[in-house]
This record gives sequence, C-alpha cells and structure tokens, in this order.
Amino acid sequence: MVLASPHTRIIEKAALPNGIRIVTEEMPYVRSVSLGIWIGSGSRIERGPENGISHFIEHMVFKGTKNRSAEEIARSVDSVGGGLDAFTSKELVSFNTKVMDEHLPLAHDILADLVLNPLFREEDIEKEKGVILEEIKMEADQPEFVLHETFISNFWKGQGLGKPILGTKETVKKFSQPMLFDYYNRVYTPRNILITAAGNLEHDKIVRLVRDHFAGLPDRGSLPAEAVPRAHAPIVLKKKESLEQVHVAMGVPSYPLAHESRFPLYVLNTVLGGGMSSRLFQNIREKQGLAYAVYSELNLFSDTGCFSVYAGTAVETAKQVVSSVVRELRLLKDELIGEDELRRAKDHLKGSLMLSLESTSSRMSNLARQELYFDRFMSLDEMLESIEAVTRDEVQRIAAEFFTTENLALAMLGRLSGIEVTRDDLVC
Repeated sequence: MVLASPHTRIIEKAALPNGIRIVTEEMPYVRSVSLGIWIGSGSRIERGPENGISHFIEHMVFKGTKNRSAEEIARSVDSVGGGLDAFTSKELVSFNTKVMDEHLPLAHDILADLVLNPLFREEDIEKEKGVILEEIKMEADQPEFVLHETFISNFWKGQGLGKPILGTKETVKKFSQPMLFDYYNRVYTPRNILITAAGNLEHDKIVRLVRDHFAGLPDRGSLPAEAVPRAHAPIVLKKKESLEQVHVAMGVPSYPLAHESRFPLYVLNTVLGGGMSSRLFQNIREKQGLAYAVYSELNLFSDTGCFSVYAGTAVETAKQVVSSVVRELRLLKDELIGEDELRRAKDHLKGSLMLSLESTSSRMSNLARQELYFDRFMSLDEMLESIEAVTRDEVQRIAAEFFTTENLALAMLGRLSGIEVTRDDLVC
C-alpha cells in the first residue's frame, strides 16, 4: 500500500449548481480536520455608513441562530475538544473550526448554522455595539495600531481599502437590524461563498455535507467588481504628546497578491526587513541602536498591494530613522543584493513556507487563498522552485520600480513638536 506523504497534495474541487465552491485537501496521515467558510466580504466593499458591518456580522452570528443559542454554539465545539474561530479582513470574512476527523459532520453543521441562520436580535445588536466600541477603544490605546490606521487611511484615501475593519464609533452606533439583514442578504450569497477543508477527510463526503446544508440557497449572481484603488503618497504627522516613542510608517504601492513577480517581491521584503538578518534590523537596530522594533511587510490584495516599513524610536532620532530607511531603499535600487543575502532570503522563505503548511488549519486557509486569488493550485515543489528561481536582477528591478520619491508615503505618530519632514527628506 502506498501512503500519501505530507509533501503530496491531494486537492479536489467541486461546485453546487447555485455557485457555492468546495475545495478539499486530503491528509490521511493526520487525525484532525479543519473546515472554513469564506465570504467575499470585508471592509473594502462596505458603503459609507456600513463601515464595520462585515466585522459586526461576524460577531453577531455567534449570538444565536435559529437552531442554537450563543451558549450552545460555544459548548458544541468545546465538548469535542475542537476550536471555533472567525475573523474579518479587508476582503474576506472567515468562519472556521478544527476538530477530530470523527466530529466533522458536527463541525460542518455548526459552521453552516452560523452562516445560514443568524437571528440578529435587536437586544443582541445593542449589546454587541458596546463590545465593538470597547474593541475600538482598546485598539485606540495601541500606538502601533493607531499609526497603521493613520497610514492606511491616507495611503488608500477615499477608497474601501482605507476604511477601518472595525468601523468607527459613529458607524457602529447606528447599526440596526434592517441594516444587518440588508447587508447579509446582499453579500452572503452562493457565488460569494467558498468552503474549504483539509485533513483526514473524503472529498465526496464533504460535498454531500455542503449540499445538504447549502443547496437550497438561491443563486443571486455575483457581486459587482470593485474598481482598482489608487494609492496616495502623503506625509502625515500626527501629534500625541502622551507617547514615549515616535512611531514611523513608510510605504509604497506594490503588486497584487497573485502577480507573476510576487516571488522576487517576497525576496525583496525578506532582505529589507523580513527577519533578524534583514538590512533594517541589522543596520537600524543592531548597528545604530535606534529602534527595538523595525521591520517591513507586504499587505497584498486581489488587485493591488502595499509594501511598508515600521519602526518605533525616540523623538530625538525619529528623522534619523526616516533617513536610514530611505538610504536602505536607495541602496536596494542602486546595487544588486549579495549572493549570500539572496541565499539567506530564499532559505528563509522556503523554510517559512514549509513550516506554515504543516497543520490542517494552515492547509485549509491556503486552499482558500489559492482558490480566491490564483484560481489554481500550486504544488509545494512548484512554490519552492519559484522561490529558488528568483535572481538578484529581478529583486533590483522591483526595488527600482516601487522605491521612488513620489511613491513614498510617510506617517508619524508621537511627540512631534519641532519635527518637520518634507518630500526632500524622502529622496530615494
């Protein structure tokens, strides 16, 4: 008998007549199953006063359904030693669970119940407003979060990607039962729903479970396509005298998630600020001692992206950190990265990739990402080969394309009295 290995992906797809997609990955060498229901929602598609409603609905479905009370929802997965979770991003809402393989029918029934049968009781809506408002206050007490929201709201100014996922105090306070049902009925539609599962499972059994619960959902067509957002490059200085540090965010536009040059982009991010051996960490933290936290990251979406840098530093060294970051951007444009840097970055990415796909939950999420953004499935070998194929010239080409003075946005938060930054300080 030939057993499948952890490096062999057994992926199958199906679709119901109403448009719901199902993707599974069989992992017969494990005893768990992770299941996720993905909604093409998120703050990006919210209209004006709806800002935050995707996240609000994500919370509200756990308050009770036609079949289960809030306590029964929590107890049902707990009772079999499983986990139940949900999250909202700019472009997606996910409801997911992980259980022993023998409890898969129960897990699917619970997730389907959450997605198909929310009650949105008025008394629950009023209670949850208080919870979300406290969450907004909690985030407002975290300088790094405030800086991130300041940067993003100006980088994608006037566009869906610039809206906060939680919404605002003003929008959340005005949510009502009719608003929730209107948005839910508009967005929670078959062609906007993807179901993924990974673990010790049989594809046909998953399809039957989905059909039993979702086949009756009427096909309402697809949501209208969103316009490609246009990035801005403002300089925003936000004073907050109570902070001990100045928090700095800098960023430029980037490729969308499925772009053909994404692997050289990953290498560029890794070299610049993706780990302890990165240039930002070594030069700004280790050599100059200017920051404890400094890193770069990629926020990639279906049709665009943002490549950003974060650092927290003293008031006296804030402009020095900005200059140091700009210098690193300029060097990546002007000079090829070293062969040793390229090797380290590739090994880092390959190791991270392999480790990230060890669990059923990460495989389940990876299925959703590939189906939603790539419309195809890459084998592990193909992804590893794509990383290995990256050249120094490709990395430099991407740096030259995006690291330009006119593209570079800056946001700073803290005790900024006396600090001035102009476009001349961002020449790269």
